[in-house]
Amino acid sequence: MILGVGIDVVDVERMKSLLTRRPKIVERLFSAAEQEYSVKQADPSRRLAVRFAAKEAVMKALSANFGTIGWKEVEVVRNEQPNPRPVEVQLTGRAAQLAKDQGVVDIQISLSHSDTTAIAIALAQ
Repeated sequence: MILGVGIDVVDVERMKSLLTRRPKIVERLFSAAEQEYSVKQADPSRRLAVRFAAKEAVMKALSANFGTIGWKEVEVVRNEQPNPRPVEVQLTGRAAQLAKDQGVVDIQISLSHSDTTAIAIALAQ
């Protein structure tokens, strides 16, 4: 049963500008694994933008009010096993508790980005 759906779009240039103005924001918004994956790229802004969009989409799917969940409590992880879901969401802390309270047992996400736009959709089941 679908318990929630969330979608978010992030402008890549806006993310790049934010990272330039406030480089330490990366540590506040993204887990160590998310940072490590993204900074391996020549321009990490697209990877970080799509992960930020995913966090927002998951929060919307869980109907979380702003500030209810910490940014790092929603983590986009790459699935190294060959299967149809190359990325997954791991919830910790308040995010995990909120999902449990709502009866959410799985959150599926789909991510996409171009040079200018990052988009994510999350489906809470």
